[in-house]
Amino acid sequence: MVEVTRAKAPWHLWVVGVLSTLFNSGGAIDYTMTQTRNMDYLTAGAKSVNMPVEVFIEHFSSLPMWTHAAWALGVWGAIAGSILLLFRSRFAVQAFTVSLIGLALTTLYQFVLIDLPPELKSNFNIAFSIAIWAVILALIFYSRRMSASGVLR
Repeated sequence: MVEVTRAKAPWHLWVVGVLSTLFNSGGAIDYTMTQTRNMDYLTAGAKSVNMPVEVFIEHFSSLPMWTHAAWALGVWGAIAGSILLLFRSRFAVQAFTVSLIGLALTTLYQFVLIDLPPELKSNFNIAFSIAIWAVILALIFYSRRMSASGVLR
């Protein structure tokens, strides 16, 4: 029987995996609290953008079902990718790619297909969207490199 040796996990794999899990957990909390209509969370969210909570809730309630599905792909794909990275699985690449697809679809809807309420078009929200794009692209690049080098199996 032939033994397959795999590369030792570099220290940065654990740092990237833990930071990725923590960062993407924020998205998972946001998704879960919004989908379950947690009123304390939604009220705080509305207050943070100076929007009446009723208008804030109506915005999320009026989203088409496909955007909820895309949001779920983005969030849970990123969580799965982060965990798979920690387990040193090559499937982290596919999970992060699924997340990217979800992000692309939600971005398309938010910034192209509808006219967002002005309160949701803040510079902070735009910068945060750009940051999410940067993180997921970096995670895809990183997990592909780790897979190609034999760290992920």
